[in-house]
Amino acid sequence: MKDIINDIIFTFKDKFLRSKIFFIFAAFFIFRLFAAIPLPIVNAEKLKTFFEGSDFLGMVSLFSGGGLSKLSIVMLGVMPYITASIIMQLMTFAYPKMKKMQQEEGEAGAKKIANYSRLLSIPLAAIQAFGFMHLLNSYGVLENLETNTIMFAVLIATAGSVFIMWVGELISEFGIGNGLSLLIFAGIVASFPGQVQQLWSTFDITALPTYLGVSALFIIMIYFIIYVTEASRPVPVHHAKSARASGKAQNIVSSIPIKLNQAGVIPIIFAVSIISFPQMIFGFLQSLGKIESGSSVELFINSLQSPYIYATAYFVLVFFFTFFYTAVTFDPKKMSENLQKGGTFVPGVRPGEETEDFFAKVTTRVTFIGATFLGIVAVLPVLVGAITNNQSLAIGGTSILIVVSVGIDLIRKISAQVSVRKYLES
Repeated sequence: MKDIINDIIFTFKDKFLRSKIFFIFAAFFIFRLFAAIPLPIVNAEKLKTFFEGSDFLGMVSLFSGGGLSKLSIVMLGVMPYITASIIMQLMTFAYPKMKKMQQEEGEAGAKKIANYSRLLSIPLAAIQAFGFMHLLNSYGVLENLETNTIMFAVLIATAGSVFIMWVGELISEFGIGNGLSLLIFAGIVASFPGQVQQLWSTFDITALPTYLGVSALFIIMIYFIIYVTEASRPVPVHHAKSARASGKAQNIVSSIPIKLNQAGVIPIIFAVSIISFPQMIFGFLQSLGKIESGSSVELFINSLQSPYIYATAYFVLVFFFTFFYTAVTFDPKKMSENLQKGGTFVPGVRPGEETEDFFAKVTTRVTFIGATFLGIVAVLPVLVGAITNNQSLAIGGTSILIVVSVGIDLIRKISAQVSVRKYLES
């Protein structure tokens, strides 16, 4: 704890690091300023009632930085870009050319895929905004809604999404940490006072044991989130290095840590992005009368309103995306090749394919534990909210999960920057 405090003090003393921190704060201010500007077609009371009646939409609004619940000009947040990134990552698995571009072109290939994601996010933002406008209109939330008005609102929402995507990338370039994750982090932190107020307004002294039990559960969650985030499975490796004096080989023993949760909060963000998109599309089609009453599509839409069905779908998506993102970021074949080139080997495992298979098995086992834990932590607050009939409890748990994980990652990156600055100054 003392080291963290010293790093924070050094960060604000160092001009270079201080400018990065202030840039992040400035970006947060702009983001929250735009999120507070609503579109001029909203019935505020009906909008509030609409969101309070849906745990699902409350969760989506949380990941949009709270702009969706106010129908602000940046109501979609970074969700369209996240959806576009998921699609592009899936395409790298489906199309050999995309995978070849990612693997062989290195950083240049990654930049091309990122550009494709940016371009794809524009039509996705327009579709999501258009669908959500019609969904709200079908519930009487919007006022004075004409064709020209809705098209103008969709244009503003799309431009707002592109603007927030740009702000997030500026944070990644000129600040510290992942800009998109930090914007979601900022939106969640900004929503905490409102959640506390909502919780206080529904407080019932007779339910005090329930509140104490849920509070204890959240404290335990925070402990295990930190524990799992920091936990890793060390793989011992040996490296033969010749000594300069005697010329004899020395066997150096070290280890490669395989993190229990390599994906961080990305699976949570991906899962919410994916689960929100079809409901907006189906809601749009329903508002246009394209879906008949009693049809299977309508049953699907209504089923997502059930917290238990939603929690099940949420768990499956989080579990899947944990494995998916780990597979994208950790390549056992590349790890095996790098070890072989450096003359490093795993004891008892032959270099080459056996080492690749070994890392694949270890990663699968470790990721299974991490994915299961992440899925349970993600859906547990939803189930608690359904059991206690208090939506603020449902959102609060996921908020804690993201805030703690992103906070740990930010502290780690600040510490790394501080170490570099101290080394340059010495």
